[in-house]
Amino acid sequence: MALQISATNPEHPALLLELPWHLPLEEWPEHHLVPLPRGISRHVVRYARAGDEVVAVKELAERPALREYELLRDLDRLGIPAVDALGVVTGRLDGSGEPLEPVLITRHLGGSMPYRSMFETTMRPATMHRLMDALAVLLVRLHLAGFAWSDCSLSNTLFRRDAGAYAAYLVDAETGDLHAQLSSGQREYDLDLARVNISGELLDLEASGALHPSVDPIEFGNEICSRYHKLWEELTRRSVYPAGKYHYIERRIRRLNDLGFDVAEMQIEHADNGDTVTFVPKVVDAGHHQRQLLRLTGLDTEENQARRLLNDLESWMATQDDYAPGDPLGARPEVLAHRWVREVFRPTVRAVPLELRGSMDAAEIYHQLLEHRWYLSERAQHDIGLDTAVKDFIDNVLPRTQALLPPTVDDVTVPED
Repeated sequence: MALQISATNPEHPALLLELPWHLPLEEWPEHHLVPLPRGISRHVVRYARAGDEVVAVKELAERPALREYELLRDLDRLGIPAVDALGVVTGRLDGSGEPLEPVLITRHLGGSMPYRSMFETTMRPATMHRLMDALAVLLVRLHLAGFAWSDCSLSNTLFRRDAGAYAAYLVDAETGDLHAQLSSGQREYDLDLARVNISGELLDLEASGALHPSVDPIEFGNEICSRYHKLWEELTRRSVYPAGKYHYIERRIRRLNDLGFDVAEMQIEHADNGDTVTFVPKVVDAGHHQRQLLRLTGLDTEENQARRLLNDLESWMATQDDYAPGDPLGARPEVLAHRWVREVFRPTVRAVPLELRGSMDAAEIYHQLLEHRWYLSERAQHDIGLDTAVKDFIDNVLPRTQALLPPTVDDVTVPED
């Protein structure tokens, strides 16, 4: 069989042809590889440079490779946080004409970290709670979309910083199935697998001495279940309100918005006696603040980052002379928002040298600067201003934290051929 590359982008096949497909991944030369931290995988996985992109290449049999490729594309269409599938390479032959396993190619998720690299320095329990929150949100989003993962674990997840929290991304969809809707049994089976997998992974870390002594691996495995159930209940529960109290429905929707979800479709029923109204969210979409920030500014961020940036944007807008909510003569919010991006957000982020940014994207840098400004202002008992915070952050914070961060694409020098 001749070498075949199935790709989502017409530019990718030409770039991917430059990689040494005639060699098993374990034998790829160093000058093709990018030494980024990798998680544990049942397959051979390597990071490689393809043109200006860094890609993850995974060897596996043809049928599961094609199946996972399609599943990842489905998740992308559904707006689920997962790695981007770029292509599948089949028909690989080595130098003697013997067949090699096909490979699945995904785009490297910038700024992401596998959980093992995050535990290279002993992680505090508070940070681990944030990881469990992120993983619970990801699992709920998958289940709302009808996706049964069947292998939820820390190893199959990548984490990105998200304004003091973390955002979780699915990496391995090989065992998954997409349905119109999941039953309670399917969801509980997925959740039980997650509990067992996470406890096992933390026990492994404990045996290696990389786990904080106060962390109980079994307790943290159970925590994913409790956090999942609380979020699922909040997103799907049926509420019964007195007739005429329609603001209760609005309050429930706002609560969901605060959690980062929009109600795209709802069911409202009046009781036969007219005394009560029943409200049930039918379709719930994640990314409420992301969509709001994207609409106003064009910035595409994680959910918690979007929430933080929107708060700063609103505070800044209130200081502008032409800010007049409800006044048709005042500047429209979109106009002010783009002015904030141009005059505040971009100059602030650009003040941080590229070599000091590490894996932080622009939104995370801005969040960190806002946090540092708050800290310095509290210490000084007055607002010290963003410019002062930026200078102190560059001089005193970034040099100290850079040494603790795992390598990223920007840190890696790829040798020329």
